[in-house]
Amino acid sequence: MAFQLVNVQSLEHAIQAVNDSYQAFHVVRYLNGWMMAGWVLLAIGAYRSGTMGPIRSIALGSMFFLPLGTLKGTRFESTFILLGLCIALIPLGIKVLREGPPPSRKAIFWTIVFIVGEIVFIVLSVIFPEIMKH
Repeated sequence: MAFQLVNVQSLEHAIQAVNDSYQAFHVVRYLNGWMMAGWVLLAIGAYRSGTMGPIRSIALGSMFFLPLGTLKGTRFESTFILLGLCIALIPLGIKVLREGPPPSRKAIFWTIVFIVGEIVFIVLSVIFPEIMKH
């Protein structure tokens, strides 16, 4: 939102809006600690169940260090923390795709519907950018 405010209003107004709303109440803020602890719990469960080995489980647990909050995910170290998530989950996704059951016709249908719908929205937003400003 702050980046869009710079385009719509000015840098000064965007800075003021972020400063004014940074400490505003949001229920999720009080759950941040539990969400971060959840990554560690998920990593322990993945390791103990044999779903992931020690390296991938540690990579999954590294999400504990990802800062949460306004613009925190844009920090330099966030890239490396998110790389840990990729190291943990991409091999699991490939395994599920190779060894899991094939998707149902209904799942294939809805996947195609959502992909086509997203392409339509992207094309319309490029052709008619004023729609995106409202």
